Amino acid sequence: GIFMTIYNFSAGPAVLPKPVLEQAQREMLDYQGSGMSVLEMSHRSKEFDHIIKEAERLLRELMAIPDNYKVLFLQGGASTQFTMLPLNLAKGRKAYYLVGGSWGKKAYAEAVKLSKTIPFEPVLLASSEDTVYDHIPTFDPKTIDPEAAYVHITTNNTIEGTAIYDLPDTNGVPIVADMSSNILAARYNVEDFAVIYAGAQKNIGPAGVTVVIIREDFLNDEPTLSSMLDYRIQAEAGSLYNTPPAYSIYISKLVFEWVEAFGGVDKMEEANREKSGLLYDFIDQSDFYTNPVKNPAQRSVANVPFVTPSKELDAEFVAEATALGFKNIKGHRSVGGMRASLYNAFPRQGVVDLIAFMKQFEAENKSNYCPFYSRNVIQ
Repeated sequence: GIFMTIYNFSAGPAVLPKPVLEQAQREMLDYQGSGMSVLEMSHRSKEFDHIIKEAERLLRELMAIPDNYKVLFLQGGASTQFTMLPLNLAKGRKAYYLVGGSWGKKAYAEAVKLSKTIPFEPVLLASSEDTVYDHIPTFDPKTIDPEAAYVHITTNNTIEGTAIYDLPDTNGVPIVADMSSNILAARYNVEDFAVIYAGAQKNIGPAGVTVVIIREDFLNDEPTLSSMLDYRIQAEAGSLYNTPPAYSIYISKLVFEWVEAFGGVDKMEEANREKSGLLYDFIDQSDFYTNPVKNPAQRSVANVPFVTPSKELDAEFVAEATALGFKNIKGHRSVGGMRASLYNAFPRQGVVDLIAFMKQFEAENKSNYCPFYSRNVIQ
């Protein structure tokens, strides 16, 4: 068959840098002369010790992580952190949740579930669920009890395409952030957070490892109900309390090297803003496509959802796009439409080619709908 360029728009597990995959391929059978693959290597070996320490060193450098923060490589995805956080930090106190998307809602729901067993009070600070999370909700900081354990935010809503770049005033209460979909894609000041956590499978590496960055004074003093769910135990064991997701950590290290070679997080954010900007600008000037995010300042650089005038055309768009090699462009089932996830490793050319296809699709289907009954008006 003819060679076709495949562009992977998946929201996670997502596109990885080709040079990283090529290096992993070269080292697959024999990691740096050890005669072993990283897949079969003891996590206590000197080779792996070097890999995990180097991964941490690179991440510290890329994000400018201060020395009084611990970096952990854990398992269970960001979803396990929904439980670990309150379990370690919130006992006997309040914990606030700002819910600007489906994942923030899940974090809050897990806290509520845990509060039936562990004494603490999860509080819903604000939610934009009633408008299908088309904006980041606001709140009055004075309503926050200054003695609370933390305020939980999601910096980037993978499904709905909104992001928080400027942190809200939380009345002095420490901020904890799920940064799964825009860690290393936009610059954040680590010192503004008590805890940052992120599932790796979007901007860092393959599924299987979760990065947790936690300020030392937030490590729990009392043991939690499980050693595996205990930040202090995990930190003191250097993420080696049990067998870690070794191969995922190795690939993450290669990705960190790739980001560093690219010029670091600031250069990466510049490229991401340019890349996503091309697509947003095209959508904005089109009366055929719309982006649901109300406030342009809250638009995600990582995930760009959009729709055509009808669900039927959306389905047609996805089918045609997929056949042309634009893979995983279908939106999340909870919101429908399309979603282009433009993570760090996603090439700019993929955006250019997508826009060319979008123009063509619009030209071919414009006559099929009456603008007076388009979604914009109905909403």
